[in-house]
Amino acid sequence: MSTSPFNFGLLIEAEDLVPFLGHEKLRIVDLSRNSVYEQLHLPHALQLKPSMLLRQDEDTSGLLPELEALQDLIQYLNISPEHHVVAYDDEGGAWAGRFLWNLHCLGFEQTSLLNGGIHAWLAASLPTTAEVDVLPVVEQRLKVDLTQAAKVRIEYDQLIELVNNQQIQLWDCRTVDEYTGLRLAARRGGHIPHALHYEWSTALNRQNHLKLRTLEHIQQRLQQLGFDFSQPVVVYCQSHHRSGLAYILGRLLNWNIRAYDGAWSEWGNRPDSPIVTGEKPL
Repeated sequence: MSTSPFNFGLLIEAEDLVPFLGHEKLRIVDLSRNSVYEQLHLPHALQLKPSMLLRQDEDTSGLLPELEALQDLIQYLNISPEHHVVAYDDEGGAWAGRFLWNLHCLGFEQTSLLNGGIHAWLAASLPTTAEVDVLPVVEQRLKVDLTQAAKVRIEYDQLIELVNNQQIQLWDCRTVDEYTGLRLAARRGGHIPHALHYEWSTALNRQNHLKLRTLEHIQQRLQQLGFDFSQPVVVYCQSHHRSGLAYILGRLLNWNIRAYDGAWSEWGNRPDSPIVTGEKPL
């Protein structure tokens, strides 16, 4: 088995990526808005539109795509099992995190989130380009395999059983108005019973180019809110976009974390799912 030339963790700083720009086994993926990518992006970065990460099913808007669509995604990414994928965006890491979660569902873990994304890269005065690379086709493409997906993903039927039996810790990372039910983004508003609230963007330091606050700070705040890091947790938002970053945070904190990709667009639109409104978990 070949040794990876990269010694990247799940979170990588801009300066640590620079020496590897142009490496044949490195795939940099940009999930910024189209207007940003066209103007500037990291050298050799491949643009990926978030729509390729999602499947819509009736009212549910953020599901993991079916096998065929995931195969199309891997073909587009043009990656082999030997590649390392670094993802970034222009919003602090939500879409980039969601993308990495999709790869983790396939059992592909050679992945890193660029801390602060394009904002931190520009703040460090690192090189950018408007040019789009034509990538040579990879011969041995990564095979799409969903046998590992249940390690990082949970679906409605399993989640409702755990919720009804009070056997799961839940992290709602939407806005407080969505959590309380004040803002409706589905037929019904509120949150899943027992869910604790910590908004995803709270983890970002807006005075430091949208880099993450220290993991110690984030962990301490989550513990103050009542989260137990010795117990598994399920995270959700509206469509598993914002919870993309929350999922990555959980992994960085060595938490046993899964994402509920049905999210509130499924839970809040079902007529039979239990819902709590107001500021308290129950």
